[in-house]
Amino acid sequence: MSGLASAIPADLLAVALLAYGTYFRRYHRRDLLLAYVALNTGVLAVTAMLAGSGAGIGLGLGLFGILSIIRLRSDSITQEEVAYYFIALAMGLVSGLHPGPFWLAPALCFLLVGVMYVVDHPRLTSRSHRQKVVLDQAYPDVRDVRPALERLLQADIRYFVVLDLDLVTDTTVVDVRYRTRAQYRPAVDAAHRFERFAS
Repeated sequence: MSGLASAIPADLLAVALLAYGTYFRRYHRRDLLLAYVALNTGVLAVTAMLAGSGAGIGLGLGLFGILSIIRLRSDSITQEEVAYYFIALAMGLVSGLHPGPFWLAPALCFLLVGVMYVVDHPRLTSRSHRQKVVLDQAYPDVRDVRPALERLLQADIRYFVVLDLDLVTDTTVVDVRYRTRAQYRPAVDAAHRFERFAS
């Protein structure tokens, strides 16, 4: 069996597992589900067509570099979703170039899917969060911010930075990373669970 003949069906199965089996079931965004499949299959088709022209690795690196600098336009795309873009892109390149023995490209594709499934699993970091919090009081002294955040979130504050201090409206805007305590889910986390910052 030729490398490309085994790489194409393996890539299509792998991107289905990545886009629907992993991403969509966790984030439920139909538009990005379509984007991941389209990106993967498009890169696969172009790379497979041009791979025989002698471009080889240079082609793969060039495509990866060009596509990596394209601004991903979305109203609220997170760094997790950007990571899925690059994995879908990498699988398309690997399958289109199908280097080495026929089993190598399929193995790499399923390895990438497996890595994303494990690393992005909700149970792995379910208690760790990053959010933008607006405190209804101005805190000129940064040392007063941590106790205020701990009272509000009922969580262990790992890191925070004051983004804005407004003495007129009496507010403080904070980018905070925290770990929720066992058996507790703060109201702020529930209200803003889909407004996470790009980590």
